[in-house]
Amino acid sequence: MTVRWGVIGTGGIARSFVGDCVAAGIEFTAVGSRTLESARAFATEFGIPTAHGSYEELVTDDQVDAVYVATPHTRHAEDALLAIGAGKHTLVEKAFTITQVEARTVVDAARDAGVAVMEAMWTRFLPQMAMIREVVAEGRIGRPVLVEATHHQALPTDPRHRLRDPALGGGALLDLGIYPLSFAVDVLGVPTSVVAAGTLSEQGVDTQMGLVLTHQGGAQSMLHFGMDVRSPNTASVIGEAGRIDLDSTWYTPTTWRVRDTDGTVVEEYDGREELAGYGHEARGFEALIASGDHRGGPMPPEETVAIMGVMDEARRQVGVRYAADGPSSAS
Repeated sequence: MTVRWGVIGTGGIARSFVGDCVAAGIEFTAVGSRTLESARAFATEFGIPTAHGSYEELVTDDQVDAVYVATPHTRHAEDALLAIGAGKHTLVEKAFTITQVEARTVVDAARDAGVAVMEAMWTRFLPQMAMIREVVAEGRIGRPVLVEATHHQALPTDPRHRLRDPALGGGALLDLGIYPLSFAVDVLGVPTSVVAAGTLSEQGVDTQMGLVLTHQGGAQSMLHFGMDVRSPNTASVIGEAGRIDLDSTWYTPTTWRVRDTDGTVVEEYDGREELAGYGHEARGFEALIASGDHRGGPMPPEETVAIMGVMDEARRQVGVRYAADGPSSAS
């Protein structure tokens, strides 16, 4: 089946997603923005036939089968529920929502409506990740006992920028930490305990954070991320009989290798390929729609809900609060 896509939002991530997907031959029929002018400019840039001056018009367009939600974090739940309520399959940009409660509400609404919903964690759909899962599943590094991953970027320092604004879900965790966290869960499963430490800005958002997670069987993941400096952004999966090392930038198509216990390279791969990365994610969502079983795939909705719970707990330990958390118990 051909899935006809609509887009809610016209910001930077929407441009990256649609640009990659158009290059991969994916069909976009409409875009919606808060202003018709912005929607028309976006439609012209990417050759999209229809521009809508509201999100409500976009989700009720009968030429749209699936909606990609690319608005700020604080709008994700509201906009996803709008699309789901209109009977549209819905791909929601990461982080999926602000809180686990919101995530649960969205996932349950999609289940009740009989439509697919998925978090847009594009890294999980890259061919290299399918190969890495295979290496682990076949025991080529033995039992995995440790995941190490970082994600640091030198991002805008303007306190008015959305990344610095708690009212817009600012902070390193939701924008950057979601990558290593989702990777650790992909490899080791949902953690059974969370230990978090971080540094807060004057605005009260996390500028950097470290997580030590314990997973089933005693495996651990050590994750660090921040938005003031850029690091090499590499990752490793370490097993009892070897390890997998992913080069910079590990969450994009990159080079990676399998080593034995003394560090000797036994397999080497180049994951860089022509098809732009977001295209894999869109095709993966289309496959989920076609399957009729909306619970699975490389990014299962229930796993997204669990990951949001980990982030809630990490924020609680570090002291980051958003309006969606509700009143503080100290108030």
